[in-house]
Amino acid sequence: MILSLHEKDLLLKHTFTIAHDSRDVQPTLIVELSDGDFSGFGEATTNNYYGVTMDGMKLALEKVRASVESYVWGTPENLWEMVYPALQENPFALCALDMAAHDLFAKKKGQKLYESWGLSPDRNPLTNYTIGIDSVEKMVAKMREVPWPLYKIKLGTADDLRIVRELRKHTDARFRVDANCAWTAEQTIANAPELKTLGVEFIEQPLAAADREGMKRVFAESALPVIADESCIVESDVDLCAGLFHGVNVKLTKCGGLTPARRMIARAGELGLQTMVGCMTESSVGISAIAHLLPLLDYVDMDGTLLISNDPATGVTFDYGKVIYAEENGTGAVLLDR
Repeated sequence: MILSLHEKDLLLKHTFTIAHDSRDVQPTLIVELSDGDFSGFGEATTNNYYGVTMDGMKLALEKVRASVESYVWGTPENLWEMVYPALQENPFALCALDMAAHDLFAKKKGQKLYESWGLSPDRNPLTNYTIGIDSVEKMVAKMREVPWPLYKIKLGTADDLRIVRELRKHTDARFRVDANCAWTAEQTIANAPELKTLGVEFIEQPLAAADREGMKRVFAESALPVIADESCIVESDVDLCAGLFHGVNVKLTKCGGLTPARRMIARAGELGLQTMVGCMTESSVGISAIAHLLPLLDYVDMDGTLLISNDPATGVTFDYGKVIYAEENGTGAVLLDR
């Protein structure tokens, strides 16, 4: 097996701003695993908030290159377990490798990835389209640019309720809001009733992850469901979210790939938590991998390819929020420039 690393800079169509970050370019690392007949692709973006750099991911993967390239092919789960001790400190790199392994494994079986898992896409949820923090006028313009049935609105400003009121005047679409840890318990409880009347279906990560006491109050008193993001990073976090959140948003890069994500989703279901997977502004490589988890999910945020102008790959596409799978087997992703 051959391990290849491809660095790409994804250009955002608009400056993307959330409560703790703003960017115009998103560097990403695409991992390719090739057995001579097929290539599998995986991806992880850099992330300032989590201290993930391109050099750090590449260095981590170089440490396991010899064991990966000499791997006697079993299952992606076997490979994940083998490299986890060396890559556990860099779950983003682990994610990209694991994703590529799943893609290659399904291609070798002549199946789409969801088929290799025994899943059916008949009841897949729609993806939202994210509106980053900006002036209200620019946020409205972004909605008009991409008419969509479901928007996720990034909040965390002094005028959050006014923003949602104004956006509501311009669309009948469903809303979700994501405060990215910027609110207090008091603000969340106070904001929730009006947000509900404005057609918001849930609030994502309103409080800082460390504020468990505040989340107990929000869970008990909020007029809207709350979904964990920064509070649900790795597998052990799922149990900790029970009684604090109504659901969890699993990010493949943060947990270490498809292999642990599937376990997290299953555990959340056992605990009665709703399930969601989110993206990190990946290209069609990462977004196509997320698509194969849809049969397991209640919600999904996989709009990364819609936010960039220079996708280096092809894969899944969208029809007004509905995912259209590529014809290719595996995840369906194909890297255009290698």
